[in-house]
Amino acid sequence: MNQSFRIEHDLIGDRQVAVDAYYGVHTLRALENFPISGTPISIYPDLVGALACAKQAAAIANRDLGLLDDERSEAIVRACEEIRGGALLEEFVVDVIQGGAGTSTNMNANEVIANRALELLGAKKGDYARLHPLDHVNLSRSTNDVYPTAVKVALQFGIRRLLGEMAALRKQFELKAAEFSEVLKIGRTQLQDAVPMTLGQEFSTYAVMLQEDESRIGEAASLIREVNLGATAIGTGINAHPEYAERVTRTLSEIAGVALVVSPNLIEATQDAGSFVQLSGVLKRVAVKLSKICNDLRLLSSGPRAGIGEINLPAVQAGSSIMPGKVNPVIPEVVNQIAFEVIGNDITVTMAAEGGQLQLNAFEPIIAHSLFKSLAHLAAGCRVLGERCVAGITANRDRARRLLDDSTALVTALNPYIGYARSSAIAQEALATGKRVYDLVLEKKLMTRADLDAVLQPEVLTQPHFSTVHRPKTGP
Repeated sequence: MNQSFRIEHDLIGDRQVAVDAYYGVHTLRALENFPISGTPISIYPDLVGALACAKQAAAIANRDLGLLDDERSEAIVRACEEIRGGALLEEFVVDVIQGGAGTSTNMNANEVIANRALELLGAKKGDYARLHPLDHVNLSRSTNDVYPTAVKVALQFGIRRLLGEMAALRKQFELKAAEFSEVLKIGRTQLQDAVPMTLGQEFSTYAVMLQEDESRIGEAASLIREVNLGATAIGTGINAHPEYAERVTRTLSEIAGVALVVSPNLIEATQDAGSFVQLSGVLKRVAVKLSKICNDLRLLSSGPRAGIGEINLPAVQAGSSIMPGKVNPVIPEVVNQIAFEVIGNDITVTMAAEGGQLQLNAFEPIIAHSLFKSLAHLAAGCRVLGERCVAGITANRDRARRLLDDSTALVTALNPYIGYARSSAIAQEALATGKRVYDLVLEKKLMTRADLDAVLQPEVLTQPHFSTVHRPKTGP
């Protein structure tokens, strides 16, 4: 099939570019050089939108500084606004994993914006004498300041979504904590019976764990607000107007809706990936704690008859192709797997940040790819866990109470009243005979039924409490 082409030129030579393509020769070479993951940067609309925000802010700042004429500036601004609205997303085609410190991504953005701006000016794609991807769209900037800035803006978008999903999941746990506040059960340490608690107390801890991490993410996000726009190549600001950094950062903040600040040292900011490492570490923390919560949900719901079985997870799909009626905890399982991925992503971010050399870190594309995946998958995992699992959890109240009554852990509550030695003996006999602790205490006349019932009230078993029950002398 014949296809029309236009000829574009770069320092390596001439190339044919499909006449309908909004990208140009630099993007074409990147497509040939980096057939790595098969995943284009368009998979991250936040990044594409952030690039458009940064290019729009630059066009406005350059115009205000007298560096770019009104006609070209307006065309660039209009093209960026369209891209921010979702247009031309399919034209952002370079691979998410690429060499060059993000240059290919920046070039892709420059070319798409330039060619759409040319159309808005009534010119043809590729008519770069009229409006050039580098001379005009990339004016006063380098990949080394625009790319990390766009990544940070995109991360802010992703952080907001994750925080929203974490808050929603936390509220689901809070609702369940209230619903299960009177459900007595056995608490466990090292998978062994420990002391009594309520199911509500158990679920409330999950809410607190999430709330703590919401705060930690907010702290990490504050470090992502510092950007190096105006640094150009290495942070010296070469080829940029002295007022450009402050102007473009202020304008970008308004466009993106993110309160950004210019780094106090642009050379340091251009080479240091520490804020990415900090964010990645916090996301790993969230992943570890979410995975622990899901481990608990799977254990507490194990059975349904031969396991712990204190709670029921909602059935969402058939669990087996061979075992009829089997239902598996698939929602917690998928969140576990997300956590494993995020932990691995943190290793990638760590090594990429450490691998930077001298005035630039060339490995920010893999840092960005890893962080975007972690944010998106954690947000999706929180949403699915809350909506498809936690919201539908029910308590097996009778089983939870029966396991508590049959447990030797009740002797811990009796220790202040009958002594450690007698409590230990009662526990051993209960294990050996299968008798309940309650019945053995009455049988041996160690406490009256009234006193025993008073000690074994929920408010005594599950919280600090001073009892007026008579404490007899203890001894052998």
